[in-house]
Amino acid sequence: MGKVTYDAIVVGGGIAGCEAALNIANNDFNVLLIEKDLSVGGKMILLSKVFPTLDCSACITTPKISEMARHPNITIFTGSELQKVSKYGDNLFEVSIVKNPRYVNIEDCTGCQLCEQACPVTVPDQYQLDMVGRKAAYIPFSIANPRVAAIDIDNCTLCGACEKVCPTKCIDFTQEKEEWIIHVKTVILATGFNLFNPEMIPRYGFGLYKNVVTSMQMERQLAPTRPFHTVLRPGDGKVPDRIAYILCTGSRDASVGNTMCSQICCMYSIKQAQLLMGALPMADVTIYYIDIRAFGKGFNEFYEQALGMGVNFVKGKIGKISEKKNGDLVLRYEDVCSGKLQEAEHDMVVLSVGVVANQDAQKYFTDLTLKKDRHHFVQQVDPLLNPSKTSIEGVFVAGSVSGPMDIPDSILSAGAASVEAINHIIQFS
Repeated sequence: MGKVTYDAIVVGGGIAGCEAALNIANNDFNVLLIEKDLSVGGKMILLSKVFPTLDCSACITTPKISEMARHPNITIFTGSELQKVSKYGDNLFEVSIVKNPRYVNIEDCTGCQLCEQACPVTVPDQYQLDMVGRKAAYIPFSIANPRVAAIDIDNCTLCGACEKVCPTKCIDFTQEKEEWIIHVKTVILATGFNLFNPEMIPRYGFGLYKNVVTSMQMERQLAPTRPFHTVLRPGDGKVPDRIAYILCTGSRDASVGNTMCSQICCMYSIKQAQLLMGALPMADVTIYYIDIRAFGKGFNEFYEQALGMGVNFVKGKIGKISEKKNGDLVLRYEDVCSGKLQEAEHDMVVLSVGVVANQDAQKYFTDLTLKKDRHHFVQQVDPLLNPSKTSIEGVFVAGSVSGPMDIPDSILSAGAASVEAINHIIQFS
């Protein structure tokens, strides 16, 4: 067990967590950033492009991540989980962390992937949303940071094939969990959001019909680090000709317990539609929507651009999806403009899933009260004058842990949280 003191701890290594950590470190304070996944970067590093500029998402993220990884004032724990945060004296927090074993010595791994090639075990790849397989010895994805291997011990057969081919002998099956007790002056929560599980809406057929996918699965097919060389429908590997998007899947829907607008779904769907028009010029793309909420700077122009490109927008609520023998899908919907029930046939349906709260942050505080709002996000005590402040003095929020945000808003939120954290450190030093 290690015992160390830092000025600040940032929980979550997405774009908001990285931004907050860099801001604090650049002001000569020591920061510990912990991330439960094997790589920092969060969801943003897995995206294709960002709206409305269509800049490369990874091109924005990776330089910031690289800067953070090299920063002398930042320590990064990947594959680590926060267990508990409690008060320690008047001005400190005591944080309990568990570092899970990677079964690879990070310092010695060169990322050569020979272990991955030698491994005989194939399992679904969670970083590609289970659309393809990966090995039990693997590098999470090509631009992961750190770009070193890990052993999926739950699926590993301990055959030793990876050890035999490793040129630096960095694989170590004797690694165990490490427990750390950290003393810090301030805590920034940047644990992000979860995506709605579309299986909660059985009439859409997700998990039952192979050609019904989520927007994140489509995002991976459009990204530079995509699993295939083009966009394919999962059922038979066919290039789709008629693609449908169903907006507000799990948003603005009291029947699934999420009445709020998720804020980003309209725009990321329009972004994907534009990218699909470029990737598959002969394909028809239809977006079924309740309302288009293009509220941000340049958003309405982006929507108008999609209209000009030929994306078909249908104002209608989908009642049911059924599957034909050839895998095509029939959508039954209410056409709001005509007031009639209609049916339309598509090769592939993309469910534009909404944002739901990641409630991990609440379970860290057993001795302290971290309040949450009615949507289960961390409550902002003063959303207008101090949006990063929580109900616990010295604990701040960055990014979508406090509610749905797009990428620019998440970065701005991280800036606000880092300023408040720095002020808190100076005040109680």
